[in-house]
Amino acid sequence: MADLGKAEQDSLKQTANALADVAQVETLRHFRSADLQADNKETDSFDPVTVADRAAETAMRDLLAKMRPDDAILGEEFGYTKGTSGLTWVLDPIDGTRSYISGTPTWGVLISVRDDSGPFFGMIVQPYIGERFIGGLGEARMIGPHGEVALKTRKARPLSQCRMLSTFPAVGTREERAAFDTVRDQVQLTRFGTDCYGYAMIAAGQVDLVVEAGLQPYDVQAPIAVVQAAGGVITDWNGNPAHEGGRLLAAANPQVHAAALEILQNALKE
Repeated sequence: MADLGKAEQDSLKQTANALADVAQVETLRHFRSADLQADNKETDSFDPVTVADRAAETAMRDLLAKMRPDDAILGEEFGYTKGTSGLTWVLDPIDGTRSYISGTPTWGVLISVRDDSGPFFGMIVQPYIGERFIGGLGEARMIGPHGEVALKTRKARPLSQCRMLSTFPAVGTREERAAFDTVRDQVQLTRFGTDCYGYAMIAAGQVDLVVEAGLQPYDVQAPIAVVQAAGGVITDWNGNPAHEGGRLLAAANPQVHAAALEILQNALKE
């Protein structure tokens, strides 16, 4: 992580919360509205985008232009904007647009800041529930309807006692799905459809694992910062940094991570 003084750290935290505020306004403006339409960004599958995705990212970019004009920006909807500070804000205005257009509250706004070494501060924001999961720069906390609580991942336990979350039952390619199933067969409970909220639940100490594939950089950088700040481990399926997306293995602690990683790697060798 870059060597940042207290004033710079405070500026980043203030900016992240301000970004969450404006994104909250734009996402809630359209959530569960009867006339919400979704365009499809893909030709051979359904990858929806809505006016809320675009409006939330636009609002965050406009704010960054005022508060942090020297920083770069990488956003899902409008791509990369160069900066000169060495820091990049990585934004996903609605992670889980399929959930968003279905009216279910497991979507979220992902906000993070990174340098060349990766993300060092992030937020997973669920505007409808009113939760913010914050990690990095000395923080690991959640602000929500019940006030503020510390984020701390679950203690180590056998896989047979672990709870696992993922977004899609059809995880990635056929090979990746088969590897995922080898882990699913070992855990106590598996639930789907959680999008970024699954990573928030690892940080909050509710579940032990999230295993996914086919992810983009803007999908993963805020979750990496939050989960790691809470004591968890996130890598790709080879145990390497996963800052650029792809296959992701998030675990509550090093022991559970090692057990799941071994199963995934053995499965991929077959």
